[in-house]
Amino acid sequence: MPMEWAFPADQKEGVYRAIYERRDVRHFKAGAIAEEVLNRIIDAGLAAPSVGYMQPWRFVRIQQASLREEIFQLAEHERQQTAAALGERKEEFLRLKTDGIRECAEVIVVLLCDHRERYIFGRRSMPHMDLASASCAIQNMWLAARAEGIGLGWVSLFDPDELRALLKAPNGAEPIAILCLGHVERFDERPLLETAGWDSHRERADVLMTDQWITPTAGYSDKDSL
Repeated sequence: MPMEWAFPADQKEGVYRAIYERRDVRHFKAGAIAEEVLNRIIDAGLAAPSVGYMQPWRFVRIQQASLREEIFQLAEHERQQTAAALGERKEEFLRLKTDGIRECAEVIVVLLCDHRERYIFGRRSMPHMDLASASCAIQNMWLAARAEGIGLGWVSLFDPDELRALLKAPNGAEPIAILCLGHVERFDERPLLETAGWDSHRERADVLMTDQWITPTAGYSDKDSL
C-alpha cells in the first residue's frame, strides 16, 4: 500500500541518519556556533510535543564566564559524589569524561517551569509527564544539532537546588539538564559509554514484549551497578 504521507526516500534517510548518528558529546573543538544555527536548534526544541500543550521547558543561555565556571564546579562536585556511590566501579567511572562545560561553545541550562501544577490535563495520574515533555524538546535539539554538524552533550551531574540558586530561578522551577554545544572533530561511530565498556546496546529482542511483561532469558546483560 502506498504511504501517502511518507517523506521522499532521501528525506527519510536524513531523519534516520540523525537518529542513529546522534551522540552524547563530551569533546569539543574551538569555534563559535553561528547565531542562526543556534536559533534553529533551539527552535527545534520548541517544536516538541508536550502534554496538554503545557510547554514546560525554559532555557537559560550561559554567557558569563564566571557563571559557566560555577556550573562546572557543581558538575565536578557531583561527579565525585557519584563516583563514591559507585563503589567498585568508582575508578572506572572517574576515567570517563562526563562533561564539556569548559570547552564547548555554548552552555544552555534546561529547566521545568515553575507553575506546572496548573496543568492537570495529562498530569493528574502521571505528574512526571512534564519531564517527559521537556525530554522530547531536548531530543529534538539533539537531532537538529546532529543534522547541523554540531555536537551536543546532556550533563545531568549537578544538584538541582544549587543550580536553581545560581540561575536565580524561582521556587518550583527545576533544572533538568546542562546542555553543552559546540563543534567537534568527529562524531564517534558508537556511543562513548559503549566503547568504554560501561554497558552494551540493548537490541529489540531485549526490550520488545507482546501483551505482558516477559523477562528475556538470553541476549541481555546488565551491570550490577550503574
